Amino acid sequence: PRFPVPACGGHGSLVSPLLQERSARLRRWYELMMENKEELARIITAENGKPLKEAQGEITYSASFLEWFAEEARRIYGDVIPASAKDRRVLVLKQPVGVAAIITPWNFPSAMITRKVGAALAAGCTVVVKPAEDTPLSALALGELANQAGIPAGVYNVVPCSRQQTAAVGEVLCTDPLVSKISFTGSTATGKILLKHAAGTVKRVSMELGGHAPFIVFDSANVDQAVAGALASKYRNSGQTCVCTNRFLVQKGIHDEFVEKFAKAIDKELHVGNGFDAKTTQGPLINEKAVEKVEKHIKDAVSQGASVVTGGKRHSLGKNFFEPTLLTNVTTKMLCTQEETFGPLAPVIRFETEAEAVAIANAANVGLAGYFYSQDPAQIWRVAEQLEVGMVGVNEGIISSAECPFGGVKESGLGREGSKYGIDEYLEIKYVCFGGL
Repeated sequence: PRFPVPACGGHGSLVSPLLQERSARLRRWYELMMENKEELARIITAENGKPLKEAQGEITYSASFLEWFAEEARRIYGDVIPASAKDRRVLVLKQPVGVAAIITPWNFPSAMITRKVGAALAAGCTVVVKPAEDTPLSALALGELANQAGIPAGVYNVVPCSRQQTAAVGEVLCTDPLVSKISFTGSTATGKILLKHAAGTVKRVSMELGGHAPFIVFDSANVDQAVAGALASKYRNSGQTCVCTNRFLVQKGIHDEFVEKFAKAIDKELHVGNGFDAKTTQGPLINEKAVEKVEKHIKDAVSQGASVVTGGKRHSLGKNFFEPTLLTNVTTKMLCTQEETFGPLAPVIRFETEAEAVAIANAANVGLAGYFYSQDPAQIWRVAEQLEVGMVGVNEGIISSAECPFGGVKESGLGREGSKYGIDEYLEIKYVCFGGL
């Protein structure tokens, strides 16, 4: 169930040969991903419709976690604690938790695997990956490259399943006593179900769940920068990311200017089409249900007084394609500001004071990411500390990287992924009291 636990190497070495081998194989896996970047990206585009340029970016991002954790594998440090008695020595060891079940979504079918698996393998765990039923090929392609990289058989395992089987497979992974750890990325509702299943055997659990990200633009902001950040944050992957902005809050002094420039940027820079077309920036939504949710949110908002500035309907391409949409005159009573849309819809709420904006932003029961634009240093510190989210972008609309801790607060989840903290999710701390000295 585990990679062998590394021991301190002899001959003065601080890194055991076993640990060096683990690091080298993760590094080789990273190299193979980069060598096969184009093929892996085309699999993503074929599976979920993401524009090819975005898919290529995902592969680079995905591979970066293997590179990062190949190095972090060499830095799993224990500790020596001063003992309370002369005849004792107190040690702290870090050991792998064991078999980790990895349950991943369709919107980032490669990166959501490597962000978890890179940390798990670096810690010495083996993994069972259950990819989303819509995107199993990306997980299998990673498995092929893992084999080529020399990852031992049985260390990286993939269990694809149909939509009808997914709930049952998830339950087995969460209840089987041989599984020591569950890592899940997906909706808050599904996460709560998995938590209940995992409670029976008291498994280690990390959850990256739903978001409802606010994007606040204060009067002091650089409007052009805010528009560029808004475009990137909202419409990446056609609005289908957990850290996509879901609510725009714009202060009254610059509201009209921001909306005008945002609408022009949407119409000029976003192009809906087939993901394999080089001009495409907006691919299709994942399925008909996703399109219907966007339509429902727009219809509800308009019925309560919201105005469609641009977009607002299915694209002429048909099927699951939807126009990038901007709404104004939006209130906090509308569905689009109460729940995550997960689509190309940008609702704008006008606010008057900083306190009002922070209150609206924090009213959600989730807290994954939040963004705001301001040129006031005092305001930046205040708002960054007050926002009830796990990640804050200040004058930035894209904030994810392998070096940074990814995760949320409230009902957005438990634990962190990536960064030096991500490997801790797959390690147990063992206290050893060495007496009789």
